[in-house]
Amino acid sequence: MSYSTPKLIDCNARSKRIRSSDKMLIIGRCVEVEHGEALLPFKDAGYSVFSVCLEEEHINMVGFKLAGILRRCRDFLKEVAVLTVDGSPHCVQLHFMVEEAFKVTGLEGDIRRKHFVIVKGEGVVEVPKESVKVARYLSKVSKLIKQCKG
Repeated sequence: MSYSTPKLIDCNARSKRIRSSDKMLIIGRCVEVEHGEALLPFKDAGYSVFSVCLEEEHINMVGFKLAGILRRCRDFLKEVAVLTVDGSPHCVQLHFMVEEAFKVTGLEGDIRRKHFVIVKGEGVVEVPKESVKVARYLSKVSKLIKQCKG
């Protein structure tokens, strides 16, 4: 198994690779090897791609790195997207991390953000950022489940 996508944590906050596009895609590290075909539309659309494995790196370290990138690259970065495997307890944290980085930097309205998950048998599905926010609050999820059951 060989990875070629650079790790976000290893990149300089104003790296040439980051500045090579106005769109950044952060993927769960395993996506490259396990679901490489899911990356093709993003690469074709010109995203610069970086990987993160929250089994290796702590969410706070990577989140601090992303916050630094957002502040330093806000003059040209137009979009940050996340692509992970749906259902992974580690990968879901990447979605939380991106939302938190935008919140602490105050750039929530300045740079678009998108969330995508790879769903077994369905391909890539875009998830609204509101879903990411609700997923952080188990009490809200519980309330929604109760409402659905009637």
